[in-house]
Order: sequence, then structure tokens, then C-alpha cells
Amino acid sequence: MKEKILRMLKETEGYVSGQEICELLGVSRTAVWKNINQLKEEGYEIEAVQNRGYILKQTADSLSEFEIKSEINGCEWFAGDIYFYHEIGSTNDECKKLAEEGAKHGTLVVAEKQTKGKGRRGRSWESPKGTGIWMTLLLRPDIEPYNSSGLTLVTAMAINKAVQEITGLDAKIKWPNDIVVNGKKVTGILTEMSAQPEMINYIVIGIGINVNTEEFPEDIAKTASSLKIESGKTIKRSSIIALFGKYFEQYYAKYIKTQDMSLLIDEYNKELINVDRQIKVLAKENSYTGIAKGINRHGELIVETENKELKNVVAGEVSVRGLYGYV
Repeated sequence: MKEKILRMLKETEGYVSGQEICELLGVSRTAVWKNINQLKEEGYEIEAVQNRGYILKQTADSLSEFEIKSEINGCEWFAGDIYFYHEIGSTNDECKKLAEEGAKHGTLVVAEKQTKGKGRRGRSWESPKGTGIWMTLLLRPDIEPYNSSGLTLVTAMAINKAVQEITGLDAKIKWPNDIVVNGKKVTGILTEMSAQPEMINYIVIGIGINVNTEEFPEDIAKTASSLKIESGKTIKRSSIIALFGKYFEQYYAKYIKTQDMSLLIDEYNKELINVDRQIKVLAKENSYTGIAKGINRHGELIVETENKELKNVVAGEVSVRGLYGYV
């Protein structure tokens, strides 16, 4: 009920009468009053005026199942089920557990804090309480396993679009899946898959977004930042989650149609910060420098080496850095 009342308050300009809420939801005035008070306790500033009703003065930057659902609009399957935790080890691990238990496509796991957040290549991911978005999306795509790698790039596109729209920042994608603002990383993505030779059981896509973080550990302070630091304002986290879901569904549909990046190459390359820049490809066997030329339909980064040879770099096998810094 709180979700429905909150949605009504958000979508209505001016006051919503208690009687109107009662009639629309089929509940008593006492039930409405109790739920309004619960919303106030959770940080929402709601004003009640006799003979006029309730008005939402200020929303809280809180994460909960009903807060996220109250923001989502126009999604068909994204976050159809939401599992919210105040504290958890890893949202990816929890989402994999739920997937094994039969959780459906589009299930979203969200936490206020992770104690064992994971990054790529076994790195840890700082996930303090109340500052960021730590979530994992469960997918069950009907595609060949070898065509799944591009879904990480699709995720990056959707996050980048949501961040740009909500913050106004000139966010860009650093291949394959980091989101950067002013040369610093604000988002990381970790994709894990359970599959058989010819079919995917499930894919979980973990997303960490530094939203309202104000400081970072010394070892990452030079390369990491947050949306608040870069924009100078507090950002509502649930709004980013909801808008990400909207764009992810759109990009996902195009990807599934071709099972590659064919319909998304141009837009991805337009947002790719690496394009036409000198980069260093760090591989175990052979590291080299070159010019990034964008991605191909498989999501591989095309690099023109110093001897004009074109190489396709596969995500997960190497690291790519700017010749003189992170990007």
C-alpha cells in the first residue's frame, strides 16, 4: 500500500485528499494515516493540511522495494520482483542463489550496503551504506551462450543514458563497461553466467554506481569519483535505477533481435570515450599500444596498432588503459 500511496503523491501536482486515496485503494482513513506516517519515518517530507489532504514536499534518497517500484514507469519486466537488503555480502551471489531457486527473468537484487562487493578480475568493490547503487539484475535470455558477452555493453549503454539524463553530466563509456565522468570511474559492471554447451541457464549482471559518495580510499581516489562529486548535487538513487530499467529494456530488445551489437554499434561508439584515442592493451602474453577505433558487432574493441594492423580485443581477456592515464 505504501508504494501505491507514494506513487500517487509523486504523480499528483498539489494535494491528494485522504478520501481520494481511501476510495482508490479501498482502505480506511486510519490505514492511509498509518502508511503516511511510515513514509515520514523513512524520510519522506509529507505535509498534511485539513480539508486539502496530503502533499509530498521532499522525497528521501532511500532505497526500498516500494520506493524503487514507485519510480518505475513503462517497464514490462525489469524489476518485476525486487529483493531488497539493508546489508548483504554480494548482490551477485544472492542473485545467483535466487536464480538457482527459480527466480524469474528481470528479478532485481538491491542492497544499501555490501560487505563483499565484487569487481572484475577478483577485485573488491567498495559498497558503503547509503551512498551508492549496489544491485544485480537476473536475465534468462534465449540466445546462444557465445552471444552473451555483449549484454555487458548493453548494460553500460543503459546506465550511461540514465546518468546523462538525470545528472546532466557528460558521462561516457570506457570499453567495455565502465562509466566515466571527467576521466574518473563512477560505475563498474560484473557479469556472471551459468550455462550449458548450447543454452544459458541464467546471467546475473552486477552494477555498482558511486552516486552520493563524498570520499574514496586513498588507493582509488585518483581514478574513482561519484555523481555527487562531479555534479555538485545529491542524486536520487531510485530515479537512476528506474530510468536504467527503461533504457535497458529498449537496448536489450534490440540486442536479442540480432544476438549481437549490430543495431547498437553506432550509439555505443558515439558514447565511447576511447574512440580515436591512444590506448595501451594490457594482455598476459603481449601488451601493445594503438588507436581505439570503436567496437565491432561482437562488442570487441577494434585497435589499430602502430604498424596499421587492426586487432580485435575481447573483453575479459585484457585491460585497456589510456596511454597517459585511466582513460
